[in-house]
Amino acid sequence: MHSYGPHHGEEATLRGRNGSGTIFFSWCNLRCAYCQNWDISQKGVGREVEPEELAAMMLELQAMGCHNINFVTPSHVVAQIIAAVNVAASKGFELPLVYNTGGYDSLEALRLLDGIIDIYMPDMKYGDSGQAHQFSHVRDYVEVNRAAIREMHRQVGDLVTEENGIALRGLLVRHLVLPENVSGTEAILEFLAEKVSVDTCLNLMDQYWPCYRAEENPPLDRVITRSEFSQARARAVQMGLHRFA
Repeated sequence: MHSYGPHHGEEATLRGRNGSGTIFFSWCNLRCAYCQNWDISQKGVGREVEPEELAAMMLELQAMGCHNINFVTPSHVVAQIIAAVNVAASKGFELPLVYNTGGYDSLEALRLLDGIIDIYMPDMKYGDSGQAHQFSHVRDYVEVNRAAIREMHRQVGDLVTEENGIALRGLLVRHLVLPENVSGTEAILEFLAEKVSVDTCLNLMDQYWPCYRAEENPPLDRVITRSEFSQARARAVQMGLHRFA
């Protein structure tokens, strides 16, 4: 575990007024060349904690008024999360749980979380597995990612919010637009619209910034242009996607 606390930089539907109660886990099952948090994800900066301590963090964040507990990069610690939730629940924990993932998740792990996780917030990073292998060093990303997204949607459905807009349950997909369409945006949008739901809540992100080893991996050594993002947004609308976070 790296750190925890109220986070006011997440999507509005998660952060609300009091923040999303984020718990950042060390390490990651992806090795993205452009990772903004490379010291956490690649170097593993942090410390080991037992489920009881993790549960105590969850309860502390609940007491602080956070709207949810947001597990960041949790794919490799599913068993520990389940154990911690069990402890926290026995002590009065009742907030929605957010699974904030790079989207490279096994179906076996996700099925263990059925009935535990309330809000899935996966990345869909690539529409082409070759690009994923080149820039994030994993194989079969698209196949694994799409199967994971469909399983997440099966479990929780489209995003449901309170009257004030705070998320209660459902799927919220993040997609970061990368230079020269490295991210394969159109294929991802088509998949969401045709194979998941046109009511999918989507955060189409324009904030790509070259970090870590991006300078060694053109075209990731530059920010995206306004035109690149505008085209991605227009294509999403053309596909029928209409819920943007």
